[in-house]
Amino acid sequence: MPEFPYSRLRRRPDVEAENLQAYDATDLLLAGHARALAAERGLAGSEIAVIGDEYGAITLALTDAGLRGIRVHQDLATGRRALDRNAADLGIDGFVAHELDRSLLDGARLVLLQLPKALAELEEIADAVARWAAPDAVLVAGGRVKHMTIAQNEVLGRSFGVVQAQRAERKSRLVVASEPKEVPVAPLFPVTARHDGLTLVAHGGAFAGAKLDIGTRVLLDVLRLSRGGALRQAQGPSAAQGPSTAQGPGTAQGPSAESWVAELVEASPTGHRVLDLGCGTGALAVSYALAHPDARVVATDRSAAAVASARATVVANGVADRVTVTHDDAASEVPAAAVDVVLLNPPFHLGASVHTGAATRLFEASARVLRPGGELFTVFNSSLGYRAELTRLVGPTEQLHRTPKFTVTRSIRRPR
Repeated sequence: MPEFPYSRLRRRPDVEAENLQAYDATDLLLAGHARALAAERGLAGSEIAVIGDEYGAITLALTDAGLRGIRVHQDLATGRRALDRNAADLGIDGFVAHELDRSLLDGARLVLLQLPKALAELEEIADAVARWAAPDAVLVAGGRVKHMTIAQNEVLGRSFGVVQAQRAERKSRLVVASEPKEVPVAPLFPVTARHDGLTLVAHGGAFAGAKLDIGTRVLLDVLRLSRGGALRQAQGPSAAQGPSTAQGPGTAQGPSAESWVAELVEASPTGHRVLDLGCGTGALAVSYALAHPDARVVATDRSAAAVASARATVVANGVADRVTVTHDDAASEVPAAAVDVVLLNPPFHLGASVHTGAATRLFEASARVLRPGGELFTVFNSSLGYRAELTRLVGPTEQLHRTPKFTVTRSIRRPR
């Protein structure tokens, strides 16, 4: 069988650069180990689940080797689109996309995992595998040695009776977990926390979990949406409702793209249309909606775990009638010049790499969706100095607040 053409894989529509590629040595190790285990155990493709396959390298290599029916879950919208594009380019089909739920893992005997950065995300995934996969399921997790820790083995050990680290190869290592343990009746996630009257709900893969991250808190303070503003208003009856029983990441149901886009475009002229771009658990979107009852807010994130978390946060704070959460990449589904205000706390990492390309894409997206004269409020690490780039891409930008760690700016969308 000819070797799989990994070099033909692309990251698009995610950021592409010379130092970023669509596969790594861990992908190759996982795919090779899976082929060997599948042959040894006589596994069909439908008995294999792949989690965290960033751009499709594992899924496509195994499908190309004849293991059809593989189930795959990718958290990021960019990864899902990249997998589809790479599959089309290579003429490969025969895999099935799922959310992180029972349908992904039911009866699976081999689960392949690119180790996530967050221990909470790993804990949620390990619990899901032990909960829903076959009793003889084996979880093979892989990562770059420099990013792997003993704590990851300990987390896996909570859900599996045997956890064995393999010999490192090409600076990557596999960890094999077997003998799933009995799981608690209720899933471990999502978790809930209250912050000055604001309730945050978080799945394991959501950035900062149920905590209010420092950058978001700074932006809330500058916009007067924190204590004494929106969060004090949140003490009303609607906010007292507890969160609904949340499903796995990405499984919470929201309105179709067509319906929320129509509602956004047709919002009352007396109100204003707001976009929380890269919403995480939804703190900015919910706080803004509580402070501005006339606003129509759309919160969007490329992470399915963040979207599921934000949807639960919206329900927990009683603003489901005014806030819609969507799984999207850089607001690609939002029409041009459709919003009045964008709220943005951009990431400065792409996976394990420090890279400002993700922020640049979100600045460009903000410029596209803002009407002329619309406002972009951004918080970022002060060392990054984004002000000049914001001025270039969006329009005149002023500094509203600065500390040694964070800077908050306001950009006005220049006429088109």
